[in-house]
Amino acid sequence: MKVILQKDVKGTGKKGDVVNVADGYAKNFLLKNGFAVLANNSNLNDTMNQKVAKDYHKEQERLRAKELAQKIEGKVVSVKIKSGENGKIFGSITAKEIADELEKLGQGVDKRKIEIKEPIKYTGDYKLRVKLYEGVYAQFTVKVTI
Repeated sequence: MKVILQKDVKGTGKKGDVVNVADGYAKNFLLKNGFAVLANNSNLNDTMNQKVAKDYHKEQERLRAKELAQKIEGKVVSVKIKSGENGKIFGSITAKEIADELEKLGQGVDKRKIEIKEPIKYTGDYKLRVKLYEGVYAQFTVKVTI
């Protein structure tokens, strides 16, 4: 019996897959528990429409991320911090502080998306990268001053 999976089912397939399973398995488990629906023309058409809508929304999200990357690319973000006599900072600059400064510039970015390779503990310029979407990155400079 052909069914369209409504949820991921271990050993059977992922959500949206059209699979051919045994009649008893389909009737007694998949259909009964709401894991699948029969693969008739109406349900196949609905599934196709949902997949097209999902792809469209993903593409729109990717385009927004590219637009934001163009705005962030090459920006210089200034962060002021207290430091000791030799220019060493008390503590370190965190991704949250950098994200807050980007927010002040009108470019809201999630702090978890900012890639800091080593802790920022001294004054100076640092090149950082932010991952906005899968395969969409923007590079910017953080200028740490006293």
